[in-house]
Amino acid sequence: MRIDTEQGDDALPVVRFEGVSMRYGRGPETLRDISFSLEPGSFHFLTGASGAGKSSLLKLIYLAHRASRGRVELFGRDVSLTHASDLPFLRRRIGVVFQEFRLLEHLSVFDNAALPLRILGRKPATYREDVAELLTWVGLGERMHALPATLSGGEKQRLAIARAVVDRPDVLLADEPTGNVDPAMSLRLLRLFVELNRLGTTVLIATHDEDLVARAARPTLHLEHGRLVDLGGRP
Repeated sequence: MRIDTEQGDDALPVVRFEGVSMRYGRGPETLRDISFSLEPGSFHFLTGASGAGKSSLLKLIYLAHRASRGRVELFGRDVSLTHASDLPFLRRRIGVVFQEFRLLEHLSVFDNAALPLRILGRKPATYREDVAELLTWVGLGERMHALPATLSGGEKQRLAIARAVVDRPDVLLADEPTGNVDPAMSLRLLRLFVELNRLGTTVLIATHDEDLVARAARPTLHLEHGRLVDLGGRP
């Protein structure tokens, strides 16, 4: 299935799957014969029932797992042919919001959010105001010095999102990013994703939130029993 966007035909897809299948260990295939591409600057939702394979598909994109067969390309490069030393460079171009948050418990809210910038070698003076503004946007402006252990589930979710988008990645993958927040904050986070997309980031959001999908009115990839279903005219 080819995902159409407004980008020129000469632009390489940032993500391309061709006949991709995946299994864990010796178990049955979790994903089967998946083919699609995401063009630069596109915005899609990934939907499907629990167990359909949404999280597994995201893992293939952010290189947490390898396909059992088929071809996966990131930024025009076949990941199976990419040297191991080059994989961290590809990963750094991808922001990920995990369901389990993966916050560093010994770092403050501010330092967790700023971590991608520190890894890139930027000095705190160059990003302090931007990080503070982002945390205020996601409702954590008054919790910047708190530790993750003192945050609610919804606050941890918002911090994980802030950390994923702080360095404006080329691709943003979000696994149920509004699962622990109320409808008002869900809408606010959607606006953040839309704005990031407007600035050029390709966005793929895995979600059960039908209201979020309806409000965004963006194309949807739908998984059923590990297979990608073309929904035709559905936005």
